[in-house]
Amino acid sequence: MKAELVEQAALVITDPPILINLVSKRVRQLQAGRPALVQRLPGLRDADIALTEIIQGKIKPGMPEEIAASEE
Repeated sequence: MKAELVEQAALVITDPPILINLVSKRVRQLQAGRPALVQRLPGLRDADIALTEIIQGKIKPGMPEEIAASEE
């Protein structure tokens, strides 16, 4: 996990437990085959993808899974 992405995501979601839970849930979704909502760049792991999605406002806490899935 890239430290600069963690720092940027922490500015968007200021409550660390919520940030951790959101990243963990999204990583599980990505590993289960859900497509990324941002471009997959070489060298980015699933956690980095999840953090980038948070930074870009693609996913937010409390967002129903159906909405997140439909934005793909």
